[in-house]
Amino acid sequence: MITYGDVLQKLNALADERYRIFHSRLLKNEKIRVLGVKVPLLRALAKEWKGELETLLSFPDEYYEVTFLKCQAVALLPFEAFCKNVERVLPLIDNWATCDSFRPNCLRAHKREFLPFVERYCKDEREFIKRFGLVTLLAYYVEEAYLPLLFEKIRACKEEPYYVMTACAWLLAEILIKHYDAGVSFLKENCIPPRTRDCAVQKATESFRISPAQKLQLKALRNDLRIRG
Repeated sequence: MITYGDVLQKLNALADERYRIFHSRLLKNEKIRVLGVKVPLLRALAKEWKGELETLLSFPDEYYEVTFLKCQAVALLPFEAFCKNVERVLPLIDNWATCDSFRPNCLRAHKREFLPFVERYCKDEREFIKRFGLVTLLAYYVEEAYLPLLFEKIRACKEEPYYVMTACAWLLAEILIKHYDAGVSFLKENCIPPRTRDCAVQKATESFRISPAQKLQLKALRNDLRIRG
């Protein structure tokens, strides 16, 4: 059985000081203590220790990497076990990086079964649980069959905290990339806050997956919507 001391010893051995400084700045939260272990190494450790989930979950969350390991270990579970454990780690997430990296592969084959969970998370008042709901939609549900649901969730995001707003924008940008006409029709409704709309258009036009002509159309539409208010 691993101990908390074992985990910290391993993490410190893998830590990179330059990466610690870089990643700490990206997190934009001075309260989060970062050791500086890169994501591929953390994922490898989570696979190594996935059989000791209960022990991992008992450790304190004093370091970014420890919480990250907990989330990754839960993400490796089969679907039913994942559903039983996901809400043990969601309240621990306090930053965008841990949230956005929490992408359980088991959901690919269980999208419909997991929808009630996603619905609940998208309505949660906690910033990073709500973001998790939105980035889960982004990761697994940007398909034609789910577009009405996706637009409903984006439409419901009004004056949200920053990391919820950017998740909404990211989701809309992905829709514009994969389902351009439907995304443009939604934009024309002019039903979302300007900062969400502008952020979505910026993300979409930065992508190499849409054509130059589409980028020009999106920028023109954004400018027109700005004028209309």
